Amino acid sequence: MHNNFDWALVPSFLAALEQGSLLGASRVLKASQPTVGRHIAELESQLGVVLFERTGRGLLPTDMAHRLAEAAHSMQAGADQLARSVSGAQAEVAGTVRITASEPVAHLLLPPLLLQMRAVLPDVQVELVASNKVSNLLRREADIALRMVQPDQTSLIAKRVGQVTISACAHRDYLRRRGTPKLVADLLTHELIGNDRDDAIIRGSVALGFTLTRENFAFRTDDLMAYWQGVRAGLGVGFVADYIQRTDNAVLPLLPMMKIPPIPMWLAVHREIRTSKRIRVVYDFLSQVLPKAL
Repeated sequence: MHNNFDWALVPSFLAALEQGSLLGASRVLKASQPTVGRHIAELESQLGVVLFERTGRGLLPTDMAHRLAEAAHSMQAGADQLARSVSGAQAEVAGTVRITASEPVAHLLLPPLLLQMRAVLPDVQVELVASNKVSNLLRREADIALRMVQPDQTSLIAKRVGQVTISACAHRDYLRRRGTPKLVADLLTHELIGNDRDDAIIRGSVALGFTLTRENFAFRTDDLMAYWQGVRAGLGVGFVADYIQRTDNAVLPLLPMMKIPPIPMWLAVHREIRTSKRIRVVYDFLSQVLPKAL
């Protein structure tokens, strides 16, 4: 007996054996009678044996057919069990996964991605903690964290999922009112949105070759969502992550020549948690979709 025969022909063989005729088999399989006949003929030629005597009253199985049937039934059972265990594995991915991320990531970047995830992992519930604190994972306040700094604790596993690019931008109403800056130096004559205690923008301006002081900023806040709302309200030119700016068509990117260093984004998970299938699957999903979203 050849081992290189096509297992896809076996269902037609089993149906013909059980029904006793090509017509009966074709009904059960919802296939045409000639197709079932062709499958059986093909199987016979591949195996080099006769499986049925064709009689006026239908198909008469040979001894060979009965022997093949035993093997085919146990194969069928094996295939069914495999299918069950695969769908069982998918069904097991249920329960809650707690994700922590900064407010802009939680407010603007994640919700559309979580919608995609719902389609793939319908039985996973997500708890989203919008927080800029880094300690959550170690205290087990969350299962997965999205961070702009690489966690250095050895008990965490972190994967770089892309980088956050930043641009100057302003609302079109502001640009109508005050004109569009064409050169980086033009920023000094514009209303700017800055930080309060955080001096990252001031330090960044020095690196880019012009110096801003606190007084250059008409509006200052360390709350990233309030900062973004300030840009959207037309309070001035702000420095915003591109994934945030893209959520509002009325906010336009400016000064493409201004090279603000991007910030890497890390997806972090507690080392022991990798053994949890549920968390593992969510972690893998996010690491696939985040690079595109950024």
